[in-house]
Amino acid sequence: MIGLLIVAAEIGFWALLLAGLTARYVLRLPRLGLVLLAMTPLVDLALLTATFIDLRGGAVATSWHSLAAVYLGVSIAFGPRMIAWADQRFAHRFADGPVPTRPPRTGAAHARHQRQGWYRHLLAFGIGVALLGGGIFLVGDAGRTEALTARILQWTVILAVDLLWSFSYTLLPRRHDADTGGAEPARAR
Repeated sequence: MIGLLIVAAEIGFWALLLAGLTARYVLRLPRLGLVLLAMTPLVDLALLTATFIDLRGGAVATSWHSLAAVYLGVSIAFGPRMIAWADQRFAHRFADGPVPTRPPRTGAAHARHQRQGWYRHLLAFGIGVALLGGGIFLVGDAGRTEALTARILQWTVILAVDLLWSFSYTLLPRRHDADTGGAEPARAR
């Protein structure tokens, strides 16, 4: 049941995002677009509520319950960035906005971009672990919350690997391709 709610939440997020951007740029109804975009956190709130109701009702926590916490953390930490990414592309396509920018691919700017991505991951982790901890506390039975505890441990390992990967570009930054004379690498079209 929770797995279906996670899928529905993801679909709901993207549906509200597309509806909001379509209203804003295609239909030229910016207020309606803003309202629809502002509703995206309600999808997360509905998932959070359903997960806690299920756990409070006596369900044994499963990997789906723990994935709901991960989804919520990622959605809150990365959601504004995803909305800005999509908004930039809609503005360009439908409202003669500027060409969307791409993240830097080399040098110190690329290293900074990778570090910022890790900081967002850390925020997602903090939110997700707080939700997982809240679920463990709410249930109050270690035998029923093993999946939540296991997810915290798994995510900690993933966060550590991401730390090493993201900060490796600070120590060993990507260099410009020698064949391009120091310019950015050619982009595929």
